Amino acid sequence: MNRAYYSSSISNFCTQEPDQILGQMTREHSFDLNGLQRDAWIKQTQLLKDALFNQCGRIYFEFSIPRMGRRIDAVVILSSVVFVIEFKVGAISYGSADLDQVMDYALDLRNFHEGSHHVALAPILVATKALDSDFFPNEVPEDGIFSPIRCNAISLLDVMTAVGALYPEGFLDYDVWERSGYKPTPTIIEATLALYNGHSVRDISRNDANTFNLSRTSGSVAKIIEKSKAESEKSIIFVTGVPGAGKTLVGLDIATTHINPNDELYSVFLSGNGPLVKILQEALARDKVLRGKENGERVRKGDALSEVKAFIQNVHHFRDEGLVDLSKPPVEHVALFDEAQRAWTKHQTIKFMREKKNQPDFNQSEPEFLLSCMDRHDDWATVVCLVGGGQEINTGEAGIFEWFDAIKQAFPEWKIYLSEYLTDSEYGAGKIIEEAKSNSQVTFMPDLHLDTSARSFRSEKVSLFVKQLLDIDLISARENFAEIKDKYPIVLTRSFDVAKTWVRSQARGSERYGMVVSSQAERLKPYAIDVRVKTNPVHWFLNDKHVVRSSYYLEDVATEFDVQGLELDWVCMAWDADFRLGDKGWDHWSFRGSRWQQIRKAERQVYQKNAYRVLLTRARQGMVLVVPEGDLKDATRKPSFYDPIFNYLADIGIPVV
Repeated sequence: MNRAYYSSSISNFCTQEPDQILGQMTREHSFDLNGLQRDAWIKQTQLLKDALFNQCGRIYFEFSIPRMGRRIDAVVILSSVVFVIEFKVGAISYGSADLDQVMDYALDLRNFHEGSHHVALAPILVATKALDSDFFPNEVPEDGIFSPIRCNAISLLDVMTAVGALYPEGFLDYDVWERSGYKPTPTIIEATLALYNGHSVRDISRNDANTFNLSRTSGSVAKIIEKSKAESEKSIIFVTGVPGAGKTLVGLDIATTHINPNDELYSVFLSGNGPLVKILQEALARDKVLRGKENGERVRKGDALSEVKAFIQNVHHFRDEGLVDLSKPPVEHVALFDEAQRAWTKHQTIKFMREKKNQPDFNQSEPEFLLSCMDRHDDWATVVCLVGGGQEINTGEAGIFEWFDAIKQAFPEWKIYLSEYLTDSEYGAGKIIEEAKSNSQVTFMPDLHLDTSARSFRSEKVSLFVKQLLDIDLISARENFAEIKDKYPIVLTRSFDVAKTWVRSQARGSERYGMVVSSQAERLKPYAIDVRVKTNPVHWFLNDKHVVRSSYYLEDVATEFDVQGLELDWVCMAWDADFRLGDKGWDHWSFRGSRWQQIRKAERQVYQKNAYRVLLTRARQGMVLVVPEGDLKDATRKPSFYDPIFNYLADIGIPVV
């Protein structure tokens, strides 16, 4: 795929007229060029011609970064250096957001573009009318990525010359670099924006021998949907996978393929994860407003929110709509349920419906009722359940048993599609699979399981390491950590100040970091961490580093309920005494009144272990674990609560900072 609107040798570029260059960019890519954009491109073209005269290399304009849904103004290759250039034509200052933006572009190339893994990357912000920066790079950075370089229209040549002088004998094969694969791993927010704006899952997901191809899973789901429509069938599809494997990405890809309400395949993405829904809706709405502004259009935030809410909905709102008229089918023929294992049990649903919704005769589990809504269609319908193992974290969450039980008891004619890998103990479905093998309505498809985590693009084995850690499989955890530690740093400390300093030092550009804790971590109050003060997840995940309520400030903390289904680049995780090590394994505690009370119900113990599984798998690039020292003077924070946890983590091999 040609990722740039324009690419050429520098010698050819310098001999072309600006109109020829503009013509190629607009003609080959059907780009709607307005006056402001035309003037900016002409200015950029002239500046680069002046800077690159008599140089040898390659130049690209509007180089695509699908993961971010953006394009780099210009990429220039000289010798062995890749210059990543962002222009702010007419700007008189160097904006911090602009500096983060150009740094983000360079980091994207380093992390996801194969040809850029080991080359020098120099991000440059050109504010054409700003004062000249007094910074000129004079040494090679350790990892080959320069800090963002500031320059104006006059000093661009001097900056590029200074960087090039640091690599006097280097050479980069432009053709090889250009043909190199792009294997991005977007955050769920980035993926939603990219898919909603027209990119395919193939554009924004990895596609290599080490990672299961998400497009294959998405394609398999699409074929089942088409078959259901063609043969007037009702079908349910279970897409399973390890944490961070891309289940939600598959669901969003299917949903965005058919977001037109006039399309008879009209689909809706549903989630019971309230914070995730609100964050994605807000992110899409903000993006629509921003894109409108960039195109000279005024888009009202309220209108944007109304539009995206039809695409991503809270599953409970969908459920309530189904109660209005029990005979009317929903407008959608395809419903995708994210984190389907979190649907409510029959007992929990009946209790809620009778107490909160004035439905005294209600007698169904949440899966059974949701299936009944889709079953109202006269012709066909498809339900896609996106299922993660070991993710149930709240009272009344059923796992996947209720879905299979509902099909068996109330909808035996529905076709069922799933993977044999659903037998993993974390899904709790081994017995179900054995029954399914004798059911003529069941079709097993291996493509419906995603077995490799892509959340951490630095190492695919992080989720396995977390499982081993939580299972107290010391030997396996120790061996696995030795393999991942160089690519995916995990460190251990007893100081919150040290932890905050470490996590801030790791992040560059707008890489997001934040502090996460268990919702039961109530004895971190002496460290100014109070889980009873609710964080606004929209502000926490979407606001920039200058906003106090954002994750960057490391003041407001997020719990497993705020972060499930989402991720950060770097995580600071605080470990309290609610989940501590005893003589026989993990002990489970809840703080009530002025003392800890032991949790004895097996179901609640599972929820708590899964809460820590969620917290430990939120980081894409690395994390710091904080285990406080406790206080001998405080009976609720005895050092004996915390020391075994710290010693166990250190024994695994996690380095102490």
